[in-house]
Amino acid sequence: MERTLAQAATQLGLTRPQLIALMQDKGLLNEHRLPAYPTRDREYLRVKDGQWFHEKYGLQYSQSTRVKQAGIHWLADQLDIDLTAIPVDRRDVA
Repeated sequence: MERTLAQAATQLGLTRPQLIALMQDKGLLNEHRLPAYPTRDREYLRVKDGQWFHEKYGLQYSQSTRVKQAGIHWLADQLDIDLTAIPVDRRDVA
């Protein structure tokens, strides 16, 4: 399962802007909010390519960072976040 940065931030007990700032400070994200080292960190982060059609400007492209399942604990380690101190949200459990 992959998560957006906003979803990953919620699991880490942060807001999206806080997570982005921490990841950029640690050198994990570049200025475009994409993985700074996509090959090295491929087990934890990936770039999602998107596209859509704009009536005036034609086909538009976008890229965003996704956090893989293993990336949540990896991010917590990288950012010195204690996951045990964050309450578990069990709403998404079937």
